[in-house]
Amino acid sequence: MKHLNLIFALIFTFLFSGIVSAQDDKKDKKKAEITICGELRPRTEFNHGLKAPMLKWNIQDEYKQKGSLATTQRSRFGIHYKTNKVKFGIQLQDVRMWGGQPQLVKNEANSISVHQAWAEFYFTKEFSLKAGRMELAYDDHRILGNVGWAQQARSHDLALFKYEGDIKVHLGLAYHGGPYAGPDAYKAMQFLWVNGKAADFGYSILFLNNGKTENGVWANDLTTGDFTGVAERNAYSQTVGGHFTYKLGDLKLGLNAYYQMGKKSKMWVDTKSLPAGVTAESIGMADKKGQGQKIAAYNFAFDAMYKVSDDLKVGFAYENLSGNDLTNADRKDENAFAPLYGTNHKFNGWMDYFYVGNHGSNVGLQDINFKAIYKNGPFFVKFIPHYFMAANKSKYTDLDGNEQDLKALGTEIDIWAGYNLVPKVASIQFGYSHMLATEGMYALKGVGLSSNNGMGTNNWFWAMLVLKPKFMMSK
Repeated sequence: MKHLNLIFALIFTFLFSGIVSAQDDKKDKKKAEITICGELRPRTEFNHGLKAPMLKWNIQDEYKQKGSLATTQRSRFGIHYKTNKVKFGIQLQDVRMWGGQPQLVKNEANSISVHQAWAEFYFTKEFSLKAGRMELAYDDHRILGNVGWAQQARSHDLALFKYEGDIKVHLGLAYHGGPYAGPDAYKAMQFLWVNGKAADFGYSILFLNNGKTENGVWANDLTTGDFTGVAERNAYSQTVGGHFTYKLGDLKLGLNAYYQMGKKSKMWVDTKSLPAGVTAESIGMADKKGQGQKIAAYNFAFDAMYKVSDDLKVGFAYENLSGNDLTNADRKDENAFAPLYGTNHKFNGWMDYFYVGNHGSNVGLQDINFKAIYKNGPFFVKFIPHYFMAANKSKYTDLDGNEQDLKALGTEIDIWAGYNLVPKVASIQFGYSHMLATEGMYALKGVGLSSNNGMGTNNWFWAMLVLKPKFMMSK
């Protein structure tokens, strides 16, 4: 029944857009444009050390650790409508793992979801308001990205005021009253993005205020662990900085610089309800008067890309994401930079060892990498080796029992190749990544090495078919 309702909604949307189109044709010189498009993207992945390194043997020390092989698929169907005054878009998607449901399934509850559903009204040619559920993708996607690699991708519920004249100014406003308060959620979020260009120099300035939900309690009896009274509030952090580009002939330079401040969300307690001698810190909470740790973190990145020929580009990049000093148990501040809602798979290696649902509040990261991109007609290949180091201090014990400073984390080699079967419609793509992890990386990821169970092979292979047909386009 749920799927039938979605189908009827799409049919109604299509018919309604036709009616509105007929009305707009009488008023506007520009006729309405209706586009119906789809996407089918199955991807098979062999995982042997993705996100965390593998040991050589299994837990019984008898057999080599084996990888996993799985296929996931994203299917999308969307309608886009456009006139001089109004734009409208809806995009449904189904994300599944092959074999994840019986063949004779009766009801696929929550299988199809609304990935995007928005409307945009133009007050003038330059000024508009866009509201609903939408993807956010700005600059190089470091802070705000659509995470397109993930089959489910990321979308936001918000209102977006846009001015796009000589410069572009976007103001996004979101406040969520729903019950979901997971790790990737915000209760309130506002951002201001200003983008412009002067000759060969391009700039984007971003200010983002992020409000994370935290719960408060009044203690009842700490000896039993019972609490009474629950309250909710937001801990706000601010990210400010920019993305800058400069083109000098065949050389293109890029720079990111961001600073984070504010407060980290944390469970808090009314200290007046605590027994004598008990503090908020002693029970792992924050004081009601203050929120969690003070945030003081930064992100700096530089990249250079040189066009050698029409077919070949080569480049170099360095990124530093600040981290915590894990050797200091008494540290008061949170110094680990959080990329928030960026497309983190795009950065710091495609094996997702860093900032893809992991590595938060950790030692940070330094990433030195080189790039080579070759494209000849329908064929392309990308080659990117990375060298990773910790950005702050930590200790680990090596296999000889000696305490060591955590410095080098490892080297990752990424390769991505593809062939466009039909330009902009169909392509087949392949990728291979290999991680040469250090003992420090194993310690950082909590994978215990031992004298009889050493470092295993860490690699990842994937193959993907991408189809993006347009079923109908009318004007």
